[in-house]
Amino acid sequence: MKPTVTIVDYGSGNLLSVQRALEHCGATAILSHDPAVIASAERLVLPGVGAFAEGMQGLRDRGLVDPIQRFATSGRPLLGICLGMQMLATTSSEFGNHEGLNLIEGNVVPIFSQSTTGQPLKIPNIAWCELKPTSQGELAGSPLDGLPDDAAVYLVHSFHVVPRQSAHLLATYDHGGQLVTAAIRSRQVVGCQFHPEKSGKIGLQILNSFLKM
Repeated sequence: MKPTVTIVDYGSGNLLSVQRALEHCGATAILSHDPAVIASAERLVLPGVGAFAEGMQGLRDRGLVDPIQRFATSGRPLLGICLGMQMLATTSSEFGNHEGLNLIEGNVVPIFSQSTTGQPLKIPNIAWCELKPTSQGELAGSPLDGLPDDAAVYLVHSFHVVPRQSAHLLATYDHGGQLVTAAIRSRQVVGCQFHPEKSGKIGLQILNSFLKM
């Protein structure tokens, strides 16, 4: 039987590319903004591009905050991608102070604008970067488990999540000699700052692993 994934449609970006990638991995992927469908989903993907405040407002306008929070406490797999990962956090300082879903305690803050040697870094960071799994994160059983040592993924972002507990930091990448959050996890809730749907074979491997959680 094909795994079924519900992609949260709250009016923000990259829905079809995520849907196509999941279907390529053998899943039945549906788009929905119906709170009842979200609450009863088998697996949930929260995608997104753009600003944090607009993303959270899109969820609130559609009555999706409570269904997503209740889903996360059920033990079913949830994957946040890019802005979707950031909205898993507690707060964001992007263009003011804003509340997130608080599914993984942490704060969304700007990525570093200077390297460790003082050189300016391009913001947003648009690049393929090599993942660096952390020693504290729960890699076993996560979508990043089993990746090759040189696995690289595609990122486009200016902010990242700093989790309050080091155990929730799953992977980072090097940005001018400083570590930026690439993935976070708390039990069955996982966030990827990068775009697995745009990260070639590595991204498809990550999505396949998510379907097996």
